[in-house]
Amino acid sequence: MNPAVDPLAQLTEIRAIMERSSRYLSLSGLSGIAAGVAALAGVGVGYWYLGQKYGSTQDFVRIMQSSEQERVATLPFLLMLTGGIILLALGGAYYFTRRRAKQDRVQLWSPLGRRLALSLAIPLVAGGLFCLAIYLQGAAGLVVPGMLLFYGLALLNASKYTLEEIRWLGLTEIALGLVAVLFPGYGLIFFALGFGLSHIIYGLIMYNRYERTARAL
Repeated sequence: MNPAVDPLAQLTEIRAIMERSSRYLSLSGLSGIAAGVAALAGVGVGYWYLGQKYGSTQDFVRIMQSSEQERVATLPFLLMLTGGIILLALGGAYYFTRRRAKQDRVQLWSPLGRRLALSLAIPLVAGGLFCLAIYLQGAAGLVVPGMLLFYGLALLNASKYTLEEIRWLGLTEIALGLVAVLFPGYGLIFFALGFGLSHIIYGLIMYNRYERTARAL
């Protein structure tokens, strides 16, 4: 055995190689921050719209539940707002993750990246259709809790392919969704907490832990 070879260093290197082959490690914390900012901006637009249309954001759920006509009339705005938030979040995720993948010299759309995207997409699509259905059925107060729960489950499902922080973010979203069920009149606040503030906090944690440290080396 060559005494110059450090067995501990070899084991560490082997472990790093195995982790890179089984986990997508180039996910950027800045993409989480961008998604959180987009969600908070969307909440601001939502509050403005509700104030203009109904004069009160606290009575929004009660008004929609009492009138099918109002629910249907408000649906296009809500779909456009949600779609805008998703597009901005995806755009930020693509830009910052692509930049980090270039720095790490890894392929952005690798087989591992496709598995990560698929594990996210299935619960998200199912959750989106479920939330649309319960909205149309009159259970508007359960839409945001449902979105948080399905999103948390999607993150939990995808966390096996990427950074550990994604699992904790998923658990945070699930916890917020369960609490939000108890306060249906505060959907926008829980939306801001789950999709806005939580993304920013975990994005900062991921950036400081992985990207800032790497740039300093």
